[in-house]
Amino acid sequence: MSQTVVSGASAQPDAAPTDTDGPAPSGALDAPERAETRHGHAGFWTLLVGSIGVVYGDIGTSPLYAFREALAPARADSILLPEEVLGTVSLILWALFLIVTVKYVAILLRMDNNGEGGILSLMALARKALGGSRVVFMLGLMGAALFYGDAVITPAISVLSAVEGLKLVTPAFDDYVLPITVAIILALFLVQNRGTAKVASFFGPMTVVWFLAMAAAALPHITLHPEVFRAANPWHAVNYLLGHGTGALVALGAVFLAVTGAEALFADLGHFGRRPIQIAWIGLVFPSLALNYLGQAALVLEKPDTSDPFFQMLPAWGLLPMVILATLATVVASQAVITGAFSLSRQAIQLGLLPRLEIRHTSESHAGQIYLPQINTLLMVGVVLLAILFKTSSSLASAYGIAVTGTMLLTASMTYLVMWRMWGWSPIAAAAAMLPFIVVEFLFLLSNLIKVVEGGYVPLLLAGALVILMWTWVRGVTILFNKTRKTDVPLTELVAMLEKSPPHHVRGTAVFLTSDPEIAPAALLHNLKHNKVLHEKNVVLTVETVDTPRSNEADKVRIDPVGPHFYRVVMKFGYMETPNIPKTLTLLRRQGFKFDIMATSFFLSRRSIRPAAHSGMPLWQDRIFITLAKNANDATDFFQIPTGRVVEVGTQVTV
Repeated sequence: MSQTVVSGASAQPDAAPTDTDGPAPSGALDAPERAETRHGHAGFWTLLVGSIGVVYGDIGTSPLYAFREALAPARADSILLPEEVLGTVSLILWALFLIVTVKYVAILLRMDNNGEGGILSLMALARKALGGSRVVFMLGLMGAALFYGDAVITPAISVLSAVEGLKLVTPAFDDYVLPITVAIILALFLVQNRGTAKVASFFGPMTVVWFLAMAAAALPHITLHPEVFRAANPWHAVNYLLGHGTGALVALGAVFLAVTGAEALFADLGHFGRRPIQIAWIGLVFPSLALNYLGQAALVLEKPDTSDPFFQMLPAWGLLPMVILATLATVVASQAVITGAFSLSRQAIQLGLLPRLEIRHTSESHAGQIYLPQINTLLMVGVVLLAILFKTSSSLASAYGIAVTGTMLLTASMTYLVMWRMWGWSPIAAAAAMLPFIVVEFLFLLSNLIKVVEGGYVPLLLAGALVILMWTWVRGVTILFNKTRKTDVPLTELVAMLEKSPPHHVRGTAVFLTSDPEIAPAALLHNLKHNKVLHEKNVVLTVETVDTPRSNEADKVRIDPVGPHFYRVVMKFGYMETPNIPKTLTLLRRQGFKFDIMATSFFLSRRSIRPAAHSGMPLWQDRIFITLAKNANDATDFFQIPTGRVVEVGTQVTV
């Protein structure tokens, strides 16, 4: 199996670079229902309800603002025609059908990487399809960066749009919308360190109630104006686009708000499995969304001056309960994207795109429930700043679409590669399947680019900054690795020298972490130079991250003797796993390697990095890399090594 080597410190400054041009792993499409098997004990219905809460939290809150914003271009001339209302809701319904139902539910959910989904998993499949590709690697990097932009905007616009419903209860709440929004956002991020297990059990049933309430609120208005069902005819959508010129392009940008959150379908594939996500969409989510949008259209047909059709559909007695329910639903949507950002960050760390960051596991029974304090803090600051700067959900709507459309376009492009090179489709057949989506999403992207000045620059700046950070990290690690290679000593040569002139041996086992199993670790050389002793057993350990979510249990650890006192050990972890070196070392006992973990010392090399005059990167990029390296989490914590058994050896290098 081919792998991406991220080595002894997960592509950190004392480790090897990510093999960005190597082939991705095989066997990616041979377990389409592995996630369901993995979670089978939870029961199908538990997974189904859970997927409604987590997967559809974001897209389920779009009716709060999507139809309202999509109508804005038609209202520009102060005359709202019935054809314009039907055309707008027809665009929304067909966007939901084509983008979500066909592309994501029918196609992308079948492109799992050993049961896992998401932009980085798809990147691994596409790279395998091409036998390794720097271009695809960069596409995945850009997609990940855009996702973080979405993760910052989603909580801000979702919570703002829900709390704004209070203004309809009484105008007295007008001045309190922003403070209440900021308070909810702060509370949401401050409880992340407690884990989501208990809250998640409430998310699913509560979101089911949300979808049913949205459908129920729409039914009375649809009954009064059943002609809204004519919007199911795509001609109304096409006619609207053809008859409104540049205004139609502006409307498309708002229509796209209805499908934001579709990426969660794919990203959360590993948590719930394909069938629960598909059945939840077809059986509840899509019908509820469609009815709600039709209900809003029916209300506007009856009262064209309606300013907030979502909340104004409700009777007076139901307004406050719906505002409360909407606020809870937006918290779910925000939680879903925050959890996705944590998962994506762990994948990026394992693939060498980011430095080591602290990862805390918040559940003993669910490995996927993690908390990254640094990512959480950055997201919290970003979300609060956006809410304060933009103040209203309508202002933020201009910033929302670009990040999502960009990610979807990159996903569609890589899907084409997988269909062609991995599924065995002809290039024409693959193009025929994906080109319509690429064209539609490109139009959505163009419509959102129009709003760059109004706020669309926000996700572009965020994504651009993240691309620079990740690319700087990859380049810096590569340069550092190549520079240290010049002074490296081959391990076999060192072992041969020590056999001829053996030093004093002490009892116990020493484990030396290294990025290259063929090279003697710096910590080993320094130990010999200064302490002039060797342990009875010396393990030269390399940790590799493979381009699959989880490594094969049979191949997780391999040991080869190098000499009478030396052993070369290679551990393999998937990018969804958190490496645990002491626990994995115990697997060596099955292979006949006897040692006492309590008499084992772990030697790590800690490098102090200084900028060089000629490093291969500009000085500003050098400084970014050094800052990232200084803020990287300690290897002891990252690899879950007991601190009392670690010996760190410091060296200084320039980059």
